[in-house]
Amino acid sequence: MQTSSGRRTSAKAPILAGTVLADHELPLLPYGFAALQPVISENTLRVHYGKHHKGYIDELNKLVVQTEFAGRPLDEVVRATVNKPEYEGLFHNAAQAWNHGFYWRSLKPRGGGDAPRTLQPLINSSFGDTGALKREWQEAATSQFGSGWAWLAYDGESLRIVRTSNAGNVLTMGLVPVLAIDVWEHAYYLDYKDRRAEYVESVLNKLINWQFAESNLLGGGRSYSDSRLLFSGLGAGDRSSADANLGECRKHLRRVGTHL
Repeated sequence: MQTSSGRRTSAKAPILAGTVLADHELPLLPYGFAALQPVISENTLRVHYGKHHKGYIDELNKLVVQTEFAGRPLDEVVRATVNKPEYEGLFHNAAQAWNHGFYWRSLKPRGGGDAPRTLQPLINSSFGDTGALKREWQEAATSQFGSGWAWLAYDGESLRIVRTSNAGNVLTMGLVPVLAIDVWEHAYYLDYKDRRAEYVESVLNKLINWQFAESNLLGGGRSYSDSRLLFSGLGAGDRSSADANLGECRKHLRRVGTHL
């Protein structure tokens, strides 16, 4: 679509009215509400994004007022409040806001399939092959007790599948987040009821965004950095562990034959 000034704009990034405009804003979806069908229905995406994700953002903005965390980037709030009972509510909402923003970008219409050739050496050295990676991820996501997340993350030497409960976030473990699957019931219940395994399998085979993973690992952190700008100003923060791990990733891929 073109504006009167000739500047091109996207018609595929819906955002809901009524978002609390304080420290953190509800980020735009990178696709339309119906774009992930039939794996994730338009109804589920509207509820998940417009009620749950928006709710975390709105509650975060209420809780952060007149605290030392006001005006700080979202990733800093997540790291600074983890495992601190006095900030439990703030952590929960900050981490869930970050996790959801990352999850939307971990999916794409007509995704899934095999990982890009550039990632195959690292996947093979970490899991054996893409099929083994998917099986481990499927098992982790399906067996997560209660609500949580199933992550593909990088630890400086290899890729790892990591489960976190509730609002848990691999940023707090010094890992590089590569991709994430939401296994809270609100992510799938309207479409799949209690068939979490079917939802996870469909996401892995039809929606997972390997190009986002590639950007996170091979782009020198570019996509990771851009995501911080999209997700309510996730600024520079304390990136030492993640940046070091990204550097090690690039060195590892060179050793196993991938040219960057």
